[in-house]
Amino acid sequence: MTFEWPLALLGLAALPLLVALYVVLEGRRRRFAARFSNPALLPNVVDRAPGRRRHLPLAVLLVALALMIVGVARPHATVSVAREDATVILAMDVSRSMTAKDVRPSRLAAARSAARAFLARVPRKFRVGIVAFATRATPLVPPTTDRFRLAEGLAALSPGQGTALGDAVDLSVRLGRRERGKDGTIPPTAILLLSDGAQQGGRTTVATAAREARSLHVPVYAILVGTPDGVVERPLVGGYREITRVPPNPAALRAFASITGGRFFTARDDARLREVYEHLGSRLGRHRQPREITDVFAGGSAMLLLAGGALSAFWFRRVP
Repeated sequence: MTFEWPLALLGLAALPLLVALYVVLEGRRRRFAARFSNPALLPNVVDRAPGRRRHLPLAVLLVALALMIVGVARPHATVSVAREDATVILAMDVSRSMTAKDVRPSRLAAARSAARAFLARVPRKFRVGIVAFATRATPLVPPTTDRFRLAEGLAALSPGQGTALGDAVDLSVRLGRRERGKDGTIPPTAILLLSDGAQQGGRTTVATAAREARSLHVPVYAILVGTPDGVVERPLVGGYREITRVPPNPAALRAFASITGGRFFTARDDARLREVYEHLGSRLGRHRQPREITDVFAGGSAMLLLAGGALSAFWFRRVP
């Protein structure tokens, strides 16, 4: 905590003097009372002595005065406030294995539904982009605050072949780093990578893409979609059907999260995916910045003054 007018804090030195003055006056009051009364007769006159609680209103008053003095010094502290700018890139796996129905209604549909839930909750000023990837990565929607355009982009996702994970992260990093905030700087950027498997195709390796994201301070939040029971079917000539097992492979996703400083999640149903998106939204939605907190001390001082006055009035039928 810092202070704009630190010299005002010298007023705190007066508090011990006030305490000492109160002690002196209290001792003088007792001696004066003993001089003109018989202490042995007091229990017959007074129902119950207030005891130590009669010092409480003054203690509350002194604390309120201390808060008031600190407030006059105009304190500043680093507090958590809502962020104005941030960029999130949704990297959506649309490979053939995402058509598996082990996550209802399908892996791709569950991921799409979760993305919509995230868009409904993320701050409106955040820019969100969509990258779809299968054999290659494609910038489906560049970072924008237009939620309707993003919804259209999610609706347009369609399955393909391959899983170019490295290319998807590399493209997502480049898209996010192109954005500029109101002050001309690059706002915080994060990638949400939804996929069910390992690298299959593409020009950029997982290690290369992860190192690039880390060097540019872009965390990758990797979400593994699917269960070991996942299968995809493809019709063949003659009425036959080809059934292929497509269990998820978390190795590459764990590597992205670990290297870039993000997090790795497993999402087995739509509800769990929504929790992941909400978590990331809260992480990006706030940041810490210096702020004057004079109002906090002034408000606390006012409340204590009222409390001290109320205690004095109700207990002793007087004001301090």
